[in-house]
Amino acid sequence: MKKKKLVVLTGAGISAESGISTFRDSGGLWEGYDVMEVASPEGWRKNQALVLDFYNQRRKQAASCEPNDAHKELVHLEEFFDVHIITQNVDNLHEKAGSSKVLHLHGELFKSQSTIDPSLVYEMDGWEIKTGDICEKGSQLRPFIVWFGEMVPMIEPAAELVEEADIFAVIGTSLAVYPAAGLIEYTKTNIPKYLIDPNLPSTRSYLHLRKIPEKASIGTKIMSEEIIRLYA
Repeated sequence: MKKKKLVVLTGAGISAESGISTFRDSGGLWEGYDVMEVASPEGWRKNQALVLDFYNQRRKQAASCEPNDAHKELVHLEEFFDVHIITQNVDNLHEKAGSSKVLHLHGELFKSQSTIDPSLVYEMDGWEIKTGDICEKGSQLRPFIVWFGEMVPMIEPAAELVEEADIFAVIGTSLAVYPAAGLIEYTKTNIPKYLIDPNLPSTRSYLHLRKIPEKASIGTKIMSEEIIRLYA
């Protein structure tokens, strides 16, 4: 029998339990920086060295972080469902845990990108991009991150996945960052939907929406046991 399609949108809350800090917890500051200084095209033009250093430090920190029980539970669910993860996170914890289908909406921390040709994206060996590191066309490499004010090229494939979902879950996000926050609008009306976060965002009412006000590791386990029992 064909497995049902489980589509999961994850946000900063799932990574926080692995020790990855989130800027939205500290009034728009991220490790002491105004987010527009380090996560916008304007910030890059103003102080390239600062932006490179900021992401080098994030990479160095993320390299030592390990997946938590929420990441692992999503891998376990692949035994029962066709699991597709759409993540707002730029870390690689879903991949480290073993998830096989991960779509990154906001880029990937451990990849670099050409500043002259956005289609040129490179896997990184270490954790540093330095001034003078260039792409094959001779331009400076930048972090492969979707900054504030930039287009989100993966939003359309993500919306198509959500439209096909038999079960949809949102884990560890306040649904405050658009366009990702709008993905729930693409779900079919009659499918089960789960919202897992200790601070549940206010959403309009949806049919078959189950809210679980827990941190990611606990809430994902509750959801997992339920959907295996009801839908696998």
